[in-house]
Amino acid sequence: MKAENEQRTGLLYGFGAYGIWGLVPLFWPLLRPSGAIEILAHRMVWSVAAVGLALLALRRWAWMAELLRQPRKLALTALAAVLIAVNWGTYIWSVNNGAVVEASLGYFITPLVSIGLGVLVFGERLRRVQWAATGIGLAAVLVLAVAYGRPPWISLVLAASFALYGLLKKKINLGGLESLTAETLLLFPPALGYLLWLAARGESTFAAHGTGHGLLLASTGLITAIPLVLFGAAAIRVPLSTLGLLQYMAPVCQFGLGVVYFHEAMPPARWAGFSLVWAALAILTWEALRTARRTRAARPLADSAAAPAPAPTREPA
Repeated sequence: MKAENEQRTGLLYGFGAYGIWGLVPLFWPLLRPSGAIEILAHRMVWSVAAVGLALLALRRWAWMAELLRQPRKLALTALAAVLIAVNWGTYIWSVNNGAVVEASLGYFITPLVSIGLGVLVFGERLRRVQWAATGIGLAAVLVLAVAYGRPPWISLVLAASFALYGLLKKKINLGGLESLTAETLLLFPPALGYLLWLAARGESTFAAHGTGHGLLLASTGLITAIPLVLFGAAAIRVPLSTLGLLQYMAPVCQFGLGVVYFHEAMPPARWAGFSLVWAALAILTWEALRTARRTRAARPLADSAAAPAPAPTREPA
């Protein structure tokens, strides 16, 4: 009963995290007339305040000294910080420049890019089903390149930056809150410097458009931290297969907002490209669920085979 309640709670946390990520395209336009780079800088600065308060409440500081004693790990964290900054900045710019649908495509194809990185970096061997899904995904990108009249650069930058970011996170092996803190602390000095430079030139929008606008810019820290905390709480309570299915909730919401709310054009060729992407993801999801089911079914057999044989009983004399 307790396990069921934990899973139910984890699902609620997961829905909360991916729901916020899915609806965040509604938030970035509220920050106009701030430009994408200024918004990104505020997000970095205020995220430090948000995660700092969370760590203060949890009293989790010991990892910092350990990270500073490992130069290689610190360098990988700095690289991860650059990648997530590229991802955040590209996404903010795309939403505020009428490319929400193309941005959603980036997060749809991220699993396919992650598979490619697994082959190239780790030498992983793909099953035939995974090869088929990857091939369909590549065909989708080609179809969409024809539909847009150019490669879908926004989607490719978002997918590549986030997939590489995920790869580095595996190598760094820090908790979600801790890694976000380390990354934002590394990004804090250049971000604050940029904001001070804008203010010195009289080009900052932080105080120039009223208190409400300033508060909205400050809330970018909460918009960053809250879903990550919810995601971390979900990750320890629900199976990875469930979490993998939930991850599609965010780009589905973003795509729906782009088409229905922002009224972005979707000619037949783009529908065809997106349909191919969704087909590839359906194949990957089916394969992942089938593999997880087989693994669960095989585990009791392996456990029973590994268990020691019972000691023979002697008949009474």
